[in-house]
Amino acid sequence: MSGWMIYGATGYTGELIAREAVRQGLKPILAGRRALAVEALAKELGLPARIVLLDDPAAVAASLDDVTLVLNCAGPFSVTAEPMLRACLAKCAHYLDITGEIAVFELAHSLDARAVAAGIVICPGVGFDVVPTDCVAAMLSDALPGATDLALGFDGPQRMSPGTAKTTVEGIGEGGKIRRAGLVERVPLAYGARQIDFGRGPRPALAIPWGDIATAYYTTGIPNITVYIPTTASRQRMLGAVDALRFVFRSRTVKRFLQSRIDSTVQGPDDAARAAATTWVWGEARAPGGATKTIRITTPDPYALTIDAAVGAVRHVIEGPVPAGSTTPARLLGSRYVLDLPGTALVSG
Repeated sequence: MSGWMIYGATGYTGELIAREAVRQGLKPILAGRRALAVEALAKELGLPARIVLLDDPAAVAASLDDVTLVLNCAGPFSVTAEPMLRACLAKCAHYLDITGEIAVFELAHSLDARAVAAGIVICPGVGFDVVPTDCVAAMLSDALPGATDLALGFDGPQRMSPGTAKTTVEGIGEGGKIRRAGLVERVPLAYGARQIDFGRGPRPALAIPWGDIATAYYTTGIPNITVYIPTTASRQRMLGAVDALRFVFRSRTVKRFLQSRIDSTVQGPDDAARAAATTWVWGEARAPGGATKTIRITTPDPYALTIDAAVGAVRHVIEGPVPAGSTTPARLLGSRYVLDLPGTALVSG
């Protein structure tokens, strides 16, 4: 395969992806901002290392002189995606990442014409965020043409990596989000309470600002989209209290303080926890007149799926050919891509 780079290679998920890439015989360039950590991992895996600081646009672009594709694994992606995207456009290198952040998907969509002109693919979200839900959205759209309402959700392990926790802190102050009549709309954090059977019986659920609020719209054209996760009464009360204090969480000082605590207090699931976990992914499409279609699938642990989904996406793009432009995982990889990944299964639909 042509030269490609994992940026954020020493983070929790980046390192797992790097190790899987090597297991498959691939030789990515490992990159990040922490020289000692990047060089140590690269030496262990027998891979080239590159130190890249995103606050120097010229240096970021220069780091891609021999790179065909970048897989960005460094969150929060609200900080890392734009400078890396600009460099990829300048150097005509494909851009993939594993974000679930709505703003990053919207940024990518806004760069479609530039991506076409550069002859590159821009596709954020090639991990658990948002491959399973995007594929379910596409399958539902195919099964129920003319659907106007789409609900998606998942029920699985809640343990987060440090990067995911930092991304969560970054987004708390923005509240919840849904898509209504084609437009992204801000809603309270404790919004949209309903009962959902994700696959293990009905459970109370709340809406979350998941990436599909952006991607499912570009994948399907369905104008009304909400994403849900299971909740409890205590969690709903907590989110209601946090929502009332959103202005506090918009403070950069508060965000920096909370994120500074994460590296020493948050660890992602270990090998045993990832191997033991199962996640249920659910989707429901509704058309005018009341016709509905529901699909449920099971997947492995979200981080385990991210490893396989991201490496597979890298292979797909580099081995090509693929149409240039900004796209979504289901449009790039196919609506049934998730079902080709290890440990996934169609349960109903």
